[in-house]
Amino acid sequence: MVSEIAVSQDGAVLMVALNRPEVHNALTPTMIKELTAVFQAIPEDVRVVVLTGNGRSFCAGADLSFMRAAADYTFAENVQDGEAIFDLMLMVDQCPRPVIGRVNGAAIGGGVGLVSCCDIVVAVERAKFGFSEARLGIVPAVISPFVLGKIGANNARELFLTGERFDAEYARRIGLVNNVVAEAELDTAVNERVAQLLQAAPGAQAAAKELIRQVSHQPKEDMRAYTANLIARLRDSDEGREGMSAFLQKRKPWWQETQ
Repeated sequence: MVSEIAVSQDGAVLMVALNRPEVHNALTPTMIKELTAVFQAIPEDVRVVVLTGNGRSFCAGADLSFMRAAADYTFAENVQDGEAIFDLMLMVDQCPRPVIGRVNGAAIGGGVGLVSCCDIVVAVERAKFGFSEARLGIVPAVISPFVLGKIGANNARELFLTGERFDAEYARRIGLVNNVVAEAELDTAVNERVAQLLQAAPGAQAAAKELIRQVSHQPKEDMRAYTANLIARLRDSDEGREGMSAFLQKRKPWWQETQ
């Protein structure tokens, strides 16, 4: 059976591409399962993951044939399907490696959910985004925790309720996208982000992602013990000691020497 995603590794960088270009990389249960499996088992030598789509689109949301079939699902089957999508989003969101979203075209519905789970997003100028669910009589339910974490409730109110399409520059203004570039510059821009990420210690990056998840929505005064213990643990870690030694000795730490 042909895989619905394409995975390749170049040194410390893992490229994960949705691979149904003929249908704009629309999500199917098989693709969701395959993507989840990839993010569950990132190779140890991978330091950055780039998530993209093959062809002219990033991801058009749910596959039409799947949507037709889902109309006859039982309530329990629909719950199971929603949980599978949520689990995928969570796996991307909590990936210990930095995840770059290489948005090469349209991202709709669940495609925007995937974008919202990426740490850094680079999009082409022609990319379009949209939460079309309300126009289909449903809501972007299982992706909402991840989307709201990126764009906030105020922006979500407008976009969830209208279901309207919006462009890459608007996506940048609301925080969904970090960088908007011309199509010819997409790979250069992504490679620049990869190069910057490879300058940082991998263990520290994983801890930083966990720090953001833990601290973002908590009262500041409740975070005193957590943050103090975290910095103490990291200063005493192998990476922390190496980073300080390299700085004082005016040399590169080991994670930069390997690049």
